[in-house]
Amino acid sequence: MQLREQRALITGGSEGIGKALAAALVERGARVAIMARRSEPLEKAAKELGAIALPGDVSIEADCNRVVEGTIRELGGLDILVNNAAIGYFAPVTEIDRARFDQLIAVNLTGPMLMTRAAAPHFMHQKSGALINISSTAGLKGFARGTPYVASKFALKGMTECWRDELRRYNVRVMLVNPSEVQTGFGGGGEPSDLDPKKLRSRDVADAIIGALLLEPRGFIPEFSIWATNPF
Repeated sequence: MQLREQRALITGGSEGIGKALAAALVERGARVAIMARRSEPLEKAAKELGAIALPGDVSIEADCNRVVEGTIRELGGLDILVNNAAIGYFAPVTEIDRARFDQLIAVNLTGPMLMTRAAAPHFMHQKSGALINISSTAGLKGFARGTPYVASKFALKGMTECWRDELRRYNVRVMLVNPSEVQTGFGGGGEPSDLDPKKLRSRDVADAIIGALLLEPRGFIPEFSIWATNPF
């Protein structure tokens, strides 16, 4: 599939994997809108990338609807939606804070549902589209202290499978991407200044997603994981 003139919306697009993927799409001639909660870094990233900045919080229903509608209006349509926005919270089960747990679920799980609910009718009407959910290898295997984050990613995998079954008949390709540890600003702040040459970078994940998108529309990759070859 040629990416030139494809119209894409990426949540969590101001840094990390979202920003790297936006850059990779723009390089291939796609028109890209990026969404994030903080306006200043979003505007800065959009200017740097040559993308459109649409501020919004994926956990707020009105923001999701507004950003999807704004993307369709600004770009003339929508061909690719990437649900990338996520937050992390880790704690032993005996110490989980309910408010932080609820916030994480609102962003990591309810957010993708709201964005997809807003975009899916457009995909169905045009009988084409690509929906990419950025999950994690934490959605494949649990670990100590991981209850909140792992739960959100396991649930995202289940929702993705439901959407794949619903949307495949409309020629919509629904994909789940499971990166392992990636050197991003996920834990707070921007991109790390001291990158480990053996560990994954945001661009590695972006390049893998581009490869999946470039597959001709008659086929698609339902799910794939990305691991560092030798991270130790």
